[in-house]
Amino acid sequence: MMKKTDNGRSALIVAGPTCSGKSALALALGEQLNGTVINADSMQVYRELRVLTARPTPEEEARLPHRLYGVSPAGEARSVAWWRVEALAAMETAWAEGRLPILCGGTGMYLRALTNGLAEVPEASAEAREEARMLAADPADLHDRLMAVDPDTAGSLRPTDPQRLARAWEVWRSTGRGLAWWRVQPGHPAADCRFVAVRLDPARDVLRAAITRRFGLMIELGAIEEVRALLEQHLDPALPAMRAHGVPELSAMLRGEISLAAAEERAVLATGRYTKRQATWFNHQPLVSPGDTIIIENRISINEQLLKRKIPEIISFMQKQVDAPVGEA
Repeated sequence: MMKKTDNGRSALIVAGPTCSGKSALALALGEQLNGTVINADSMQVYRELRVLTARPTPEEEARLPHRLYGVSPAGEARSVAWWRVEALAAMETAWAEGRLPILCGGTGMYLRALTNGLAEVPEASAEAREEARMLAADPADLHDRLMAVDPDTAGSLRPTDPQRLARAWEVWRSTGRGLAWWRVQPGHPAADCRFVAVRLDPARDVLRAAITRRFGLMIELGAIEEVRALLEQHLDPALPAMRAHGVPELSAMLRGEISLAAAEERAVLATGRYTKRQATWFNHQPLVSPGDTIIIENRISINEQLLKRKIPEIISFMQKQVDAPVGEA
C-alpha cells in the first residue's frame, strides 16, 4: 500500500477517453495497491447497460471491490452532483477499510467535481425541465435562444449537444441566472485528500481501431438484446441512458430504419468523435497539477506487456508524489 498524506488520505485517478484501457489499468493497479475501483463514467452507472458501456465483467469485479457500477436504473437521470455524493461515500468506505480509492472513468466533469469542487446549482422547476425537453428537439434553435439570454453559457456549448443545452435552458428559466454564473459561485469543496492522476492519451487512429473491434465484440456479447430490453421499458428518449453510445444506432436498427452494418458504422463514428472531445477536454482541463500527473500515450490492454511494464513505473511515481509536500511535486 502506498504511503499516505499528512491527513492520512490519498486517492488515484485513472482517466482518459473511451476505449483507452482505463478499466484494465485500474484493475491491475488495484490488485497491487489494495485498491477499491470507483466508477467515474456517467453511463456505467446504469445497470441495464453492462455490455454497451463496457463495464467490468463479474469476474473482474470479483477480483477486488468495485463501486458505483450498474447502481442506477436507466429510467432515472443521474447528475454530477448525485455522483459526487456517492463517490465521496465510496471513498470514505475505502479509506475506512484501509484501501486506496481508485477513481476510474472518462467523464471529466465527474472527476473535476472531486478535485476542484462543484458549484451548487438550484434544482430546476418541473415546468422549466419540460420546456427544455421540448426545445431540445431542435438543439440548434435552442442554442440560438440560449445565446440570446445567456451568452456566457451558450458560448461554451455545442449547438449539437441537446442534453447540455436543455440543462442550461432549464437552469436559466428556473433561476434567472445562467449556468456559467452559477459555476463560479461558492459551492461544494474539493475532496479532502491528495490526488495523483494517471491519464491515458493514445493516438486517435489507435482508438478508432480499438472502438471498431470492441463494438463488434459487443454485438457478439449481446448488445442488441440489451438495447431491445431497454426499448421494452418505453423510457423517455431524452434520458441519458437512451443516448449511450450504440443505443440510438441499435434502436434505429431494431425499428427497421437502418441495417446492422449501418448501425455499427454510425456507432463507431459517434464514439470516435466523443473520444476526440474527451481528449481535448482532458488536455485543457487538468484534474490535478502536472507534477501529480503521469501521462501514458498508449492504449492499455489487459495482460499485455505494456501494462506489466507500466505498473511498477506508476506505483513508483505515486509513492513519490504522495510523499512530496503539496506544491513541491
